[in-house]
Amino acid sequence: MSQSEASSTARAHDALHKLSQELPDACERLDYVKRMTDQAASKVLNLVDSAQDDAEGVRRQGSELSESLQRLAVAPDLSVERARAMMRLCAAYAASAAAFAERVKGLQTEIMMAQDFQDLSGQVINKVLGMLRPAEAPLQELLAQFEAAAPAVEEQLAGVQTPDKALQQDDVDALLAEMGF
Repeated sequence: MSQSEASSTARAHDALHKLSQELPDACERLDYVKRMTDQAASKVLNLVDSAQDDAEGVRRQGSELSESLQRLAVAPDLSVERARAMMRLCAAYAASAAAFAERVKGLQTEIMMAQDFQDLSGQVINKVLGMLRPAEAPLQELLAQFEAAAPAVEEQLAGVQTPDKALQQDDVDALLAEMGF
């Protein structure tokens, strides 16, 4: 094995060793990001579902009020009492719409707050990437070395192993030494 190959193997070994020590922490961090993402998504979906129910109530009330106002506007016998009753319905609807708007504003704030994990998850993902990136090149070098050594192993072990063609212990030792063992 050349000095360059030995150096490359040593770098790959060091990178693998460091990666193997950091991998459990990286997995734990990614699990945390996944849990936070799941929790936030569930919370946002529940909040949106709640807002949709409220919006449907306001839409239905508005539609009913609009129909009543249209009927009242064309009624030939519009009395002051009926007009006042309609005004009370309009006032109640306006109050309902204002309360709905306030609830939606609060829900929007809660939805934004549910996304607070995003900054933290970005930091965690960057940390994990920082752990993995330094190991990429040495791992590729190591794989290339093993792929280069693989045909030699296959050629030496090909075919039926008869006593006259079988590898001797010295051959096996030399092969293992070529592979860095």
